[in-house]
Amino acid sequence: MTATVTVGEFSRLTYLSVKTLHHYHEIGLLAPVSIDSSSGYRRYSTAQVETAHLIRRLRELRMPLPDVRAVVEAADGPAREQTLRAHLERMEQELAHTREVVTSLRELLTPGEPLLDVSYRFIPSFRAYGVVDHVTRDDIGPWCQYAFGQLDAAGADIRATAGATYSDEFFTEDAGEVVAFLPVAPDQPPADGVELVDLPGGFFAVAVHTGAFTDFDRSYGALGSHVAEHCEVAPGPIRELYVVGPGDDPDPANYRTEICWPIQQLPSL
Repeated sequence: MTATVTVGEFSRLTYLSVKTLHHYHEIGLLAPVSIDSSSGYRRYSTAQVETAHLIRRLRELRMPLPDVRAVVEAADGPAREQTLRAHLERMEQELAHTREVVTSLRELLTPGEPLLDVSYRFIPSFRAYGVVDHVTRDDIGPWCQYAFGQLDAAGADIRATAGATYSDEFFTEDAGEVVAFLPVAPDQPPADGVELVDLPGGFFAVAVHTGAFTDFDRSYGALGSHVAEHCEVAPGPIRELYVVGPGDDPDPANYRTEICWPIQQLPSL
């Protein structure tokens, strides 16, 4: 047996404020079963309490309202479960990222400069498969996943370390040219989805960043400071070489990235 109750009583039954219930009604998420034509008073059914509880819990999990609506309106279990599973996976990724940021912040608050070994290297010019695009900083993660997927699918016939170059504008303007590359043989034939690019040779100051990319800025800061203090900076984009990356190991703690800062010549330290 069900009964109808006022919006105020329904608020007490569901722990949802009257203001929230009015908003959910306006957006078509949870409508009252009846509205008095003269007074405009809303009434809800006790049969809606469970749905209201579901909505409240999903919103506590920060699920976007369109996804909440998809769950509430799903006619079958599989569709509802798929939406819920996708959101939970996103939350787990956010939680992992939050933990990485907290760890990085604690390290940042620890007295002392980060330890970073700097070496020097001449890298000859080479040919590579490349994916070239103008990328915003906010989109760099998904773009790299796409770009390196294209490079993997190209089927280069030599084993090499993939990398990327980042233009000055990528840092100064939060958007600029990025080239994801995979070195290939000089006579490597073209392939679908990638370009053949020639990367120039030069001298570089090189440091290895170990672990997730959360505190990548600290490695950049330490290497860039070393270069400013001991070297003459050369024009050209910074390179990153992904010795161990997401495609090699599922654990970010095991990532190893070589940051290559262009310099004019090998310094005499």
